[in-house]
Amino acid sequence: MTLDGFVTIYNPIPAAAFPAEDALQLAASLWRGGGPRILTVGNLKPVKNQALLLRAFARLVHPGARLMILGQGQNEAMLRDLAADLGIADRVVFAGFHADPSPFYATADLFALSSDYEGFGNVIVEALSFGLPVVSTACPSGPREILEDGKYGTLVPVGDVDALARAMQEALSRPHDREALKRRAQAFSVDSAADAYLDLLLPEWRERREAS
Repeated sequence: MTLDGFVTIYNPIPAAAFPAEDALQLAASLWRGGGPRILTVGNLKPVKNQALLLRAFARLVHPGARLMILGQGQNEAMLRDLAADLGIADRVVFAGFHADPSPFYATADLFALSSDYEGFGNVIVEALSFGLPVVSTACPSGPREILEDGKYGTLVPVGDVDALARAMQEALSRPHDREALKRRAQAFSVDSAADAYLDLLLPEWRERREAS
């Protein structure tokens, strides 16, 4: 992306290998039942606002839906209490920290991000790389760029529980072009970043590449 003479080159996000069968089976067992599976990944701290996600999840009408929160942090006790207060504790899985979240992306039906702020939002790219549909708050600063103003996912206003609930409901109710989502993730790959640097620093290399 260029703006007034500046060129933005995103930090590369290495592609995760598809998980082994035993890792997939372990992840599947942690979901605890059938029904639509909604995943979020991140530290349990105020800026991630998983409380908003819990409140939105409580409004879904999908029977048997599950929400998995992958991560750990200072807000865990509060979030567990909130899930109980909302009457959804039996459908919310606090899975803790996992160094490799790929088995959970691979076994989910929807990725949701409810942050008030994100430096970028690597987890959105990770979700897209598995062809996972995304619903995210349009928080500063990465989600809108990654999802290209909603072309590759649904953006909702920050802090709007009704909008987040509606967006998740709608995303679970329609088909998605998962191959297009995977292709979008490639825009943030190591190869794409390397090509962007070479295009910027060695214009003649770009000309040779385009001619080949």
